Formats: sequence, structure tokens, C-alpha cells
Amino acid sequence: MAYASSSLKETLSLLSKEGELYEKLPDGKVICFACGHRCKILKGLPGICKVRFNQNGTLYVPFGYVGAIQLDPIEKKPFFHALPGNKALSFGMLGCDYHCSYCQNWVTSQALRDPAADAVAKPILITPREFINLALKQEAKVVTSTYNEPLITSEWAVEIFKEAKKEGLVTSYVSNGNGTPEVLEYIKPYVDLYKVDLKGFQDKNYRKLGGKLETVKTTIQKLVEKGFWVEVVTLVIPGFNDSEEELRNIARFLKGVSPYLPWHVTAFHKDYKMTDPEDTRAETLMKATSIGLEEGLFFVYPGNLPNEVKEYENTVCPFCKETLIRRIGYKILENRIQDGCCPDCHAIIPGVWLKKDGTLLKNLLKNQAHE
Repeated sequence: MAYASSSLKETLSLLSKEGELYEKLPDGKVICFACGHRCKILKGLPGICKVRFNQNGTLYVPFGYVGAIQLDPIEKKPFFHALPGNKALSFGMLGCDYHCSYCQNWVTSQALRDPAADAVAKPILITPREFINLALKQEAKVVTSTYNEPLITSEWAVEIFKEAKKEGLVTSYVSNGNGTPEVLEYIKPYVDLYKVDLKGFQDKNYRKLGGKLETVKTTIQKLVEKGFWVEVVTLVIPGFNDSEEELRNIARFLKGVSPYLPWHVTAFHKDYKMTDPEDTRAETLMKATSIGLEEGLFFVYPGNLPNEVKEYENTVCPFCKETLIRRIGYKILENRIQDGCCPDCHAIIPGVWLKKDGTLLKNLLKNQAHE
């Protein structure tokens, strides 16, 4: 049920508990470790995210509700190298540590920052067990924290994911990557898959969105080092991040992390407060895809324009070049991967796969080899 109160801010203050990702400082201040801002918060004030707040020297964080629930193909997250063809039950809370003008989930993520979002974002009370029971009823094999920035609501995600693990479900974050060493260590036992939005490669533009490029780069590197399954998305926006130089710099960075790291280059469409640029054309995505492949990435996927990007939605073996997974948009037409390997040359294919016997197989980025 939706929770009613005199204001969204008052409601969310009730739907909270003491956080775990913080430290108490002198004079009643606290420092929060949930995201890269590492906010030092005075008594009575929230952090940049607006939903983690200092009450009498204690940090309170969102808990006990969701702002949105949706059942989707896992390809929509997008994860192309994790349980293809399966369903993910996604949840989001409210709030974000960024303020992107083109936000596609602004109703949830910009709540408490944008009055228009406050008018429609209503928290729904739910327990972790109730959510997981719903996932099982819907036959979802994955549960995903998304729609707002999951890092800032990690305490709640972990409670849900603890229940998910009891049922053998796979867990995932869809995140801006504005992480800290503390939060990555905190979520590591409970999060299997991690999608990072790499929004460009110019720090000046990142600061306009509310973040820092270097923090996101470090997060991507640390996620791979720690053994999360990682896929990266860049929303290609005309005039903002679509120059050949910037796209090539992104591809070179990702290749330096791992040439097997999947990079999704997806199409922008006018949304929220960004209505000036033209929608991204298929030719632009094809150019970005070519740049990624030229720079040595094995898996580059143009997205959001199904049927307009030829065969590049497919997964191809990086060794023998045979097609392994055929897709149109979020629909799987064929999956030839067998126990995590190419059936033709037997190369290990990076990702998280279901074996023939139904067990989970993780071929992580740091363990790639051609057998």
C-alpha cells in the first residue's frame, strides 16, 4: 500500500532507520560513506542525496519501502552477459546523489529535489520477504536495485538481497558508479551484477551532473578487481558526449580495465529537462560501436534502437567470431552458449550463465582465457 503523510519529506523520515555506512564525528556531525560525495552532515540536515539525514548525531537512511516495482527482461537493465532471457524484478527507492537534466527515472530519483517529482513519487510499504516472495511468484531469477541510485540506499538493498540469497536468486545494482571503498566492501557479499553508467569522459560535464569522473573510473576498476560481474553503459547524447575523441577515450579506458568488459552505447531521447539535443541516431551508435571495437573491446552493444543497428545487438565469440546470442532489443532469439563456453571453439565467454544442470557459472573478467 502507498504510505500517506502530510509531506513526502515527513513520510520518508518515518521510513528510515540508523544507517551502517557512516561514522560519528565531534559536535554531532556524521560522515556518510554511501557514495563518493562522502558528505559531512550537520545535525538536522540531509546529505546531497536528500534521503540520508543526521538526526541528533545519528545517520538515518531509507528503509522499509519501495518507490517502484517492475518486472523486466534482464536485457533491459541492461545486462547482456548475465542469465540471458531471464526476468529481473526491479525495485527502487527515492533520491539520488546526482541531478542529471536528462534523468529517465526522475520521478523516483529526483524526489525531494524536484517538486514535480514529489507530487507523484509515493513510497509503498513492503518487507524484504514480501518482495522476494513476489520475485519467486513472478519466476524472476534476478532482483535489481534501480530507478534511483542504489548506493545511497544500500542498507535496504542488502536486507532484500539477504533474503534473495536464501532462495538462490542473483542480485544486481544499476548505478551511476559514484562509489566509495566502504560501500563496495559493504555490498560485495550480496551483489552479483553491477551495471555502471559512465556518462562521458569530461570531468567538467560530470560536475554539471553532480559527480566526478575520476570517482566513477575508480569504481569501475575496483568493481572488476573485487569480482563483481560488471557491464558499462554510456548514453550517447548529441553535443554532450558524442565526439569521436570522447568516445575513443572511454573505449581506451575500458579496454585498460578489461577488453572483455561489455560496453553498451545507448540512444538518448528527449526527457525530463533536457529537450534541446536531437534524439540519438542509429548512425551515431554505429560509429560508437566501431570505435569501441577498433580500440580493442570485444563486446560493444548499441542499444535502445532495436532493428536499426544490424547484427551488433548479438554476442559474438571474440576468438572464432561465431554468433553466440542473437537478440532484437530485449528479446533473445537464440542462445548457443554452453556451460559458459562457445560451442564451436570452446573459448570461455565472460559473464554469469546458467549451466545445463541449472547451476550458476561465473566467468569473471579477471579470469579470462581461451581453453
